[in-house]
Amino acid sequence: MKWLENIEWEEVILDVGIILIQLVAILIAFLITRAIGKKLIQSSFSKVQTKKKMSVGRTQTLQALAISFFSYVLIFITLVIVLGIFGINAAGLIAGAGIIGLAIGFGAQGLVSDVVTGFFLLLEKQLDVGDYVTTAGYGGIVEEVGLRTTQIRSFDGTLNFIPNREISSLSNHSRGNMRALVDIGISYDDNIDHAMTVLQEVCDKIKQENETIVEGPDVLGVQTIGDSDITLRVIAKTENMEQWAVERQLRKAIKEAFDQNNIDIPFPHQVYIEKQA
Repeated sequence: MKWLENIEWEEVILDVGIILIQLVAILIAFLITRAIGKKLIQSSFSKVQTKKKMSVGRTQTLQALAISFFSYVLIFITLVIVLGIFGINAAGLIAGAGIIGLAIGFGAQGLVSDVVTGFFLLLEKQLDVGDYVTTAGYGGIVEEVGLRTTQIRSFDGTLNFIPNREISSLSNHSRGNMRALVDIGISYDDNIDHAMTVLQEVCDKIKQENETIVEGPDVLGVQTIGDSDITLRVIAKTENMEQWAVERQLRKAIKEAFDQNNIDIPFPHQVYIEKQA
């Protein structure tokens, strides 16, 4: 226990106090710098969006990427400063890490692949924030495109984090007008021409009411002849992401029009059930 007696406790306490003050100062500086940098990046991209007439989605995508890159650089610089406080030579550590990195590099291939794939996703403008996409087994709205992962919000509210290397193929549903399609069945006892006339009247009415419809709706005619019904198809082109609302509006209006004109929409398995009775 003699070694405890030889310790200059006042100097130790003083050194620890100085280190703690330095760490707190670095933390405060880090938080302030990150907040200011984030504000500057957001302001810069807002100006670029106005001058270059970039889309909102594209601006948000590049802005999120810039903030992510800035955060990584700031964290690295902060870590080097903290190591310097504890007397650790960051330059030597980085040089040594280069040798160690060569050994573990094979295990980091996935990370490199994520970054490279993410770079080309942005370079080729395959997707932007706000786009409706399907990729890697997930479908939904893109919320963020990062250097390593892409975040896609499914329509049930689930947020999916997808490593960029898993995006081997991608379907972007937000790069043009979308198709609204409604199939409606009528009974064999109903007159097809009369049903098609009623359908077209419904389509013409909805076209006047809904400004998101770009083309149509039009009745294509008989789509299929089933066991219990004859299926008629209605199709329209809508503004992006409005196709589902138009389909719901069409179904409601068609059902109401068929009820008024005594046109039956048969149960799909009606004939099959009658045969089994």
